[in-house]
Amino acid sequence: MSLATPESVQKLQTALHDKAKKSPDFRFYALYDKVFRKDVLSFAYACCKANGGAAGVDNQTFEDIAAYGVERWLDELTQELRSRTYQPLPVRRVYIPKPDGKTQRTLGVPAIRDRAVMMAAVLVLDPIFEADLPPEQYAYRRDHSALDAVRHVHKLINTGHVEIVDADLSAYFDTLPHAELLKSVARRVVDGAMLHLIRMWLTAPAEETDERGRKHRNTRNRDEGRGSPQGSPISPLLSNLYMRRFVLGWKTLGHEKRLGACIVNYADDLVICCRGRAEEALATMRVMMTRLKLTVNETKTRVAKLPDEKFDFLGYSVLQKHAEREFNMN
Repeated sequence: MSLATPESVQKLQTALHDKAKKSPDFRFYALYDKVFRKDVLSFAYACCKANGGAAGVDNQTFEDIAAYGVERWLDELTQELRSRTYQPLPVRRVYIPKPDGKTQRTLGVPAIRDRAVMMAAVLVLDPIFEADLPPEQYAYRRDHSALDAVRHVHKLINTGHVEIVDADLSAYFDTLPHAELLKSVARRVVDGAMLHLIRMWLTAPAEETDERGRKHRNTRNRDEGRGSPQGSPISPLLSNLYMRRFVLGWKTLGHEKRLGACIVNYADDLVICCRGRAEEALATMRVMMTRLKLTVNETKTRVAKLPDEKFDFLGYSVLQKHAEREFNMN
């Protein structure tokens, strides 16, 4: 469900985006108070309600909030944020089977109150960082889609980039390093209260229920200094922001030009389309990911050379037949 953004929120977002676009080195220092602005927080809650989803560890549902009174609930949450007494609850951890039926995807379900505040932060931060994201990144962006990413790959193949590094990262969301990630945020944001919010969300405990109904909490994210719960409203923005370091680094270090190798990225999925020297591109990618404290899944990462081989990307099986290039849905 898509909601119309209130005009006042649109004006705020446009002003933030325009400032970020016009001043690439500008750092924003007054953002936290925008998070609990009534129009922003109310719209953030409406977005969360439209997205639906289960309750968090407090078992509070949207129906419970409606019965309590949405305005009253938002006023109390606003007061917590204004007085800086807000503390996120632990994230409820659930496991969703992947399409292969053999593995599971870990999802984090924050409480609705935390989802609302996260969404409000996204409404404020996204216009700033959207101005900085390179065109090779397609996930979680307005007017960008998985199909657009596939079309980009198709175009590259048609221009001779027929050696493909089909890359896979192991547990990308679970391994995002907090210190480096927060540096990426702080490159644009110097508002200490906003940075503190993000840090609290990254280090919140996780709670899961075992087969006997017993609840267990762990503090792995805080203890190891890594991980962002996949499933929270803030995670897509943070994941894009950190992947940006790799995409821009690939260009600024000269690898794109030197190797004739172009990246196409969608969340934690990426391919590197090469005119040749794909093995060298793969080796270079491994080194960069290690420096970023990310792990390449070697069992799923390979080089595919068209037209003799094919590869899968975002649900499409990509192949090349003679002079004709085709994309077939799996």
